[in-house]
Amino acid sequence: MKSYQKLTTAVPDPVGCQVEEEGSTSTPVGRGKLAPWWVGSGLLVAAVLLSAVTVWVLRQVSRGWPGPTPPPKCLLVPESHRFDCYPERSVVVTQELCESRGCCFIETAPLAGGKRGVPWCFYPPDFPSYTLESLNQTALGMVGLLVRRQKAYYPRDIKTLRLDVEFETNTRLHVKITDAANPRYEVPLQVPRAMKRAENPIYSLDFSRDPFGVLLRRRATGTVLLNTTVAPLIFADQFLQISTLLPSRFLYGLGEHRSTLLHSLDWTTLTLWARDVSPTESFNLYGAHPFYLLMEEGGDAHGVFLLNSNAMEVALQPAPGLTWRTIGGVLDFYIFLGPDPNMVIQQYQQVIGFPAMPPLWALGFHLCRWGYGSSNETWQTVRAMRNYQIPQDAQWNDIDYMDGYRDFTFDPQKFASLPSLVEDLHKHGQHYVMILDPGISSTNPHGSYWPFDEALRRGLFLNTTQGQPLIGQVWPGFTAFADFSNPDTHQWWLENLQRFYAHVPFDGLWIDMNEPSNFMDGSQDGCPPGELDSPPYTPAVLGDSLSAKTVCASARQKASVHYNLHNLYGLMEAKATASALIQIRGKRPFVISRSTFPSQGQYSGHWLGDNRSQWKDMYYSIPGLLSFSLFGIPLVGADICGFSGSTSEELCTRWMQLGAFYPFARNHNTQNEKAQDPTVFSPAARTAMKNVLLTRYLLLPFLYTLFHRAHVQGDTVARPLFFEFPRDVATLGLDRQFLWGQSLLVTPVLEPGADSVTGYVPRGMWYDFYTGSSVNSSGEMLKMLAPLDHLNLHIREGSILPTQKPGTTTEATRRNPLRLIVALSQTVTAWGDLFWDDGQSLDTFERGSYTYLIFNATQNIFTSTVLHASPEATEVTTDTLTIFGVQEPPSKVLLNGQEKPFSYLHQVLTVNNLGISLSQGFSLRWL
Repeated sequence: MKSYQKLTTAVPDPVGCQVEEEGSTSTPVGRGKLAPWWVGSGLLVAAVLLSAVTVWVLRQVSRGWPGPTPPPKCLLVPESHRFDCYPERSVVVTQELCESRGCCFIETAPLAGGKRGVPWCFYPPDFPSYTLESLNQTALGMVGLLVRRQKAYYPRDIKTLRLDVEFETNTRLHVKITDAANPRYEVPLQVPRAMKRAENPIYSLDFSRDPFGVLLRRRATGTVLLNTTVAPLIFADQFLQISTLLPSRFLYGLGEHRSTLLHSLDWTTLTLWARDVSPTESFNLYGAHPFYLLMEEGGDAHGVFLLNSNAMEVALQPAPGLTWRTIGGVLDFYIFLGPDPNMVIQQYQQVIGFPAMPPLWALGFHLCRWGYGSSNETWQTVRAMRNYQIPQDAQWNDIDYMDGYRDFTFDPQKFASLPSLVEDLHKHGQHYVMILDPGISSTNPHGSYWPFDEALRRGLFLNTTQGQPLIGQVWPGFTAFADFSNPDTHQWWLENLQRFYAHVPFDGLWIDMNEPSNFMDGSQDGCPPGELDSPPYTPAVLGDSLSAKTVCASARQKASVHYNLHNLYGLMEAKATASALIQIRGKRPFVISRSTFPSQGQYSGHWLGDNRSQWKDMYYSIPGLLSFSLFGIPLVGADICGFSGSTSEELCTRWMQLGAFYPFARNHNTQNEKAQDPTVFSPAARTAMKNVLLTRYLLLPFLYTLFHRAHVQGDTVARPLFFEFPRDVATLGLDRQFLWGQSLLVTPVLEPGADSVTGYVPRGMWYDFYTGSSVNSSGEMLKMLAPLDHLNLHIREGSILPTQKPGTTTEATRRNPLRLIVALSQTVTAWGDLFWDDGQSLDTFERGSYTYLIFNATQNIFTSTVLHASPEATEVTTDTLTIFGVQEPPSKVLLNGQEKPFSYLHQVLTVNNLGISLSQGFSLRWL
């Protein structure tokens, strides 16, 4: 575990928030120029680094400097603090190119594997930036004017910028920088508007005047959270850049990428540009989430969200520091002060929106593959699952159900029985989900394919710069792409789905290929010349072009050009799809989308894409799902057992164990590979898979309640350990385990040939989920037995988990009696809750059509208190109470004052046959 690198908070004389009344004459503020990197790191750190630099320089001089000696001002900048002045990847940076930008040039050795390391070309301390010319007070904060007197090196440099600062809440700061004279594209995302200035913010904000910089501190600790004086602000029409020092190296988020949960700051660049590519390290993947969470020394946390949808990259360096680079829009930052990581994510979702409450069946087990080949073969798989009594809530089909891969059709020969299959699923309390792609086949004879003809007639496709539908190529061949930024497209999408629903009454929708994906680069005619498709700077996107395997950035959409809207395509399609499902079914929508953007949790869940049947892919699914918990999309999972390649029985068994604890649990694989649903394996493996799914279904009341808390207040469902133990530095890099909520620790086996697993158990008492046996951990790595049929689960002391006798569907399970598991703390207390409704109706919480219970245990008394009740609660009973950690055998147990039989073994007290309606509170006492 790496230790924190402390950022000294002593800052010599920054310009404070010295403001004037709104409407007064703007006057310059501040008292002169501050050397940028001195401002950020303090005199002590500076002295140490300067000493090191001096020693290094003397050595170089004694050996003979390779080439001309750099200017002294360049030698003063330590390697870790060198902010890249020439980030272009298509150019070999020479001293001449570098110095033409007014920057310092010092060659350094590349990192292992040829990875870019310390930049050779970097900003000198006196590189020209903006000056804060004026700062005036407003009702919500302040407004300032930034002026650049010397042009930067990208075209159409914007000379005068407007700075807007709003103290929105005591824990949220909003800082926006944009063109002072001309409107620019801004993300069309509804965000809350503050009505008054925060009265007691837990942060303080200062400014450096020249060069302009933001200095944000946490009041309680003095920790500097942002210091943007370390490199110049650049704001050109198609190149916007701002850098900051960070208070530690513990940084998370910035998706979508395949990586460890904790990012490396060793010269790592993360690119955000939605792209169809199998998850691979260092590639920009399907979604874009410009949000990071950072853990500070001592366990505090803060988050930063850049509300910008253009292509961007985030460069991380070991200073520790970070640089945002985007090629359009504005710099619109929200900073969330927590102070704990759970609160940061809640505050983030207060801006982007809380996730939707999923239907209960969405939390069951889903089964899919590409390559069933027919509806009858699909049906056979469903029957086999029923025959073995393996839980399953939803059956899916991939694109092979379609007629010629065309949306809103099904193959009249191979899938002729699809309507009957769906009818049979519904009779058994199960559900049907099918795939849709946004590419609409464009080559059918006129009048033969209504979706294309009607969209063409209404003008609902992405257009070229010439005003004609842009034609690319996807599964059906040549295709046009629906423009979901156009509200009229949402109506057309609804009408198509209504027409299909009349034949196949689906329950949920899987929207794929919505980056949007294109088998061509740009279009069948390529892309036109110009600075949208060939901008002055292209971030480090896979394929080195904005149009690589997608449409032209110059494509025209209703709301703007695709250059601005590309990263929003999946979000806009998800919004249209969720809306259509509500109108068609009148129930909570279920949508799973591949491409995502902030706020998408309101409309869809996400799966982690086309992974492979490999052990490392199973591991990477954990940081993937935990990252999406940070992004406000809790309904997330990976393809269990892997999508491409051929799985093994051992891998699939272990993956089913892990996948049973994905918030969204679906087994899915590709065509031309052997089947990998649970029924095709040996009796031992099949039984292990069945048992872990039964465990998931047993825990559905607990999981459903976690989703309620996510929907209402932005809690995470799957949760990193450091969220619950933020002051335990050993948890900060853990991503091979995770929690459900606060209470349930999941420790999967992620390696072949293992019969044990080593996992971290945070300080405190933890109980084995299955037996109630306890371990009192000091915060340590513990070896646990893990035979192939066993997944290690532990309940945290002080928790109460509502569970239910599992059935093979959520519909069957929800009729069964409840069992409450109480895990007493060392102070003999515990707490839990339960949210219960009909599992499918819209807005049950908002309408008051729900039941909510609080469970408490104190010393030797357990109480269940009904805070809100609905008719559904009368249909279910609480039958069993199991209490872990009862130190002494009781002599008797009283239920509402009446004696009840009980059993007691190994400090586990069990009381059966309670028979109490969920709508009734009760108390139980053991003596």
